[in-house]
Amino acid sequence: MNGAAPPGELLTARLRLRRWRDEDRAPFAALNADPEVMRHFPATLDRAASDAMIDRIEASFDERGLGLWAVESLDAPGCLGFVGLAVPRWELPIHVATDEVVEVGWRLARSCWGLGFAPEAARAVLDDGFARLELAEIVSFTVTDNVASRRVMEKVGMTRDPGDDFDHPALPEGHELRRHVLYRRLRP
Repeated sequence: MNGAAPPGELLTARLRLRRWRDEDRAPFAALNADPEVMRHFPATLDRAASDAMIDRIEASFDERGLGLWAVESLDAPGCLGFVGLAVPRWELPIHVATDEVVEVGWRLARSCWGLGFAPEAARAVLDDGFARLELAEIVSFTVTDNVASRRVMEKVGMTRDPGDDFDHPALPEGHELRRHVLYRRLRP
């Protein structure tokens, strides 16, 4: 990864992906407290944990030139969630074509589900990662039964080899969310 400075924002036909603002904290905390949005995660996040996540995201933009962009509709400003690139905080039992694992991920408010926002924004993020950061490969992963996220991964051209699936190291043996599927996309 070349560590290039991030652009000010990424635009798609319907969305603006931008850095985080203070006014994003409350809607992001509400999204992270929603049990349905967080169904495929070990727990919901309280306001302090949600704010700390934004702080880590912003630090990643400053230090690495990549992060999880705040997403808003061009028709109605306001934080809808995130889509972006991240380096996982855990060492994952996977092999990639780059020096470190970089994943594309998304988390959007329920009001945005089914509108095509996740794949639209993920395509822009992937293009940016391959062009600006010159990444050779970007991965994405989720729990096995997260069909909606798996569908997004497939829509953006990612592929899965079942031999790459893994148990998430942050979750204990026997945890219902431990098994993860891995999808990959190589730079075109």
